[in-house]
Amino acid sequence: MPLKTDTIEEPHLNLTPMIDIVFLLIIFFMVGTRFTEMERQYDIQLPTVSDAQPLTTLPDEITVNIRSSGEIQVNGQERTLGELEADLRQAKKNYADQAIVVRGAGTGPYQHVMDILAVCHRVRINNISLANRLKAEEQ
Repeated sequence: MPLKTDTIEEPHLNLTPMIDIVFLLIIFFMVGTRFTEMERQYDIQLPTVSDAQPLTTLPDEITVNIRSSGEIQVNGQERTLGELEADLRQAKKNYADQAIVVRGAGTGPYQHVMDILAVCHRVRINNISLANRLKAEEQ
């Protein structure tokens, strides 16, 4: 009966690639710190302000409410589909990425919501959200 005389090789972990990566990171951070020192060599006193705000702000999203009877309200004002289309064209002209939120009555016909979506499509507004609420919020 022959006996095995080969020794079992123990598993080992090769650390060479990890050491290479650590050295590359050290070199990267050393070079990066040199750039920040070069930036500080100029003696410039920056102006100060008491209250800094952005020059322009993004417009609020337009909320379109649709009642179950098909009446359309924008900012509390009744609108027809034609008036809504004109308003949305003007909003798109003022800000190209205007956001629209469509809030339709849950018991109303879905056709009214589709009419509003068709108007948004004609005006080429792509940022549209359909409002909803979770069942847990219902009372």
